Amino acid sequence: MASSTYEHSVRLDVNKCTGCTTCLRRCPTEAIRISDGHAIINEARCIDCGECIRVCQNQAKRAVVGRLEDMERFRYKIALPAPSLYGQFDNLDDVDYVLDGLLRIGFDDVFEVSKAAELVSAYTRQYLKTEGIRLPVISSACPVVVRLIALRFPSLNDNVMHMLPPMEVAATLARKRAKERHPELADEEIGVCFISPCPAKASYVKNGFADYQSSVDVVISMSDVYFALISKMSRESEVEMMTESGMVGIGWATSGGEATALFNDEYLAADGIENVINVLEQIENDNIPPVKFIELDACTAGCVGGVLTVQNPFIAKTRLQSLRRYLPVSKNFLSTEEQQYIPELYLFNELPEYEPMTLLSRNMAESMRMMADIQRLRNMLPGIDCGACGAPSCHALAEDIVKGNASLQDCKILEKQGG
Repeated sequence: MASSTYEHSVRLDVNKCTGCTTCLRRCPTEAIRISDGHAIINEARCIDCGECIRVCQNQAKRAVVGRLEDMERFRYKIALPAPSLYGQFDNLDDVDYVLDGLLRIGFDDVFEVSKAAELVSAYTRQYLKTEGIRLPVISSACPVVVRLIALRFPSLNDNVMHMLPPMEVAATLARKRAKERHPELADEEIGVCFISPCPAKASYVKNGFADYQSSVDVVISMSDVYFALISKMSRESEVEMMTESGMVGIGWATSGGEATALFNDEYLAADGIENVINVLEQIENDNIPPVKFIELDACTAGCVGGVLTVQNPFIAKTRLQSLRRYLPVSKNFLSTEEQQYIPELYLFNELPEYEPMTLLSRNMAESMRMMADIQRLRNMLPGIDCGACGAPSCHALAEDIVKGNASLQDCKILEKQGG
């Protein structure tokens, strides 16, 4: 899939942008420039991590996701709550109150993503036993990390696990269950709605995954659902026992939850986009301990730190720890027969293909010349990375100049010195 056709879920509102350099400095892929008094997002570099949404004081960046009303076109509506949703509520001691609340706001069925997460964990344990896989295996659960690897660390593509994320597995299993319970329903009458903590999941659904198209129809913000649920959740009355997951599934909401579900200590887990990039650099340089599995979460503390959540991620993490305390380890173990192979519905064939952001030219000689020009210009620039030129660093400005997107006169320091 060419990067030019990628449909993003992080957008800029030019009318609200003041042209400050906060997002410029924090973007992990240097996808933002400041020009004509406002930010410009290079869509080919954007990974929809939402970091610009998180740091923008003017709310000029926003996530483009669906709304609850978008589900009205379906006859049968299924909610897929991410496990991070449970950490948004104070004093929640039973997940069933949330699941019941989702039925009260208009859904016909609820399929927990945490249930699918337990199944994915079980099959991941099998995946790691497969001969010929490239170690360390990097989790494919976070779409930000998968796109980041493709754009910035393409040499690590073969390390990415070819396992679909729990959201996708949950959507497929939810549709199957709906057809079994209601055979009179046509496929197009069944709508699946994922309640997301981050905009990257919406991008995943819009764009598919290489040759794989998502089974999710609508992605809505966790914050929108939270405020709809607050008025509908009743803790004074008894609710039906609906939950089908345990500690393992709900643990996926926080950093390290996926890795610890492997039931061994041969793993590494990191969260926060800067830490993720640091780990990927270490893997690329073959400078990490001998581990089999690496879990990387772009958001601080894991999915509970997504920009579409309501609660402080560390408070949400503490709440989930309390909630998990009295749950069984897992409610979804594989039978002896199921342990023989990994079903096709859990796997994808190909990773998306993007043009690496470091690629200067497809012609080797031209690329080498451009690299030399970038270094020459970089040596001419002051090296203080002030951002006044509209680029995040002097190296980025030098690259922009070589590519024809900027000029040396854009450097305010050199301009002042020349005057």
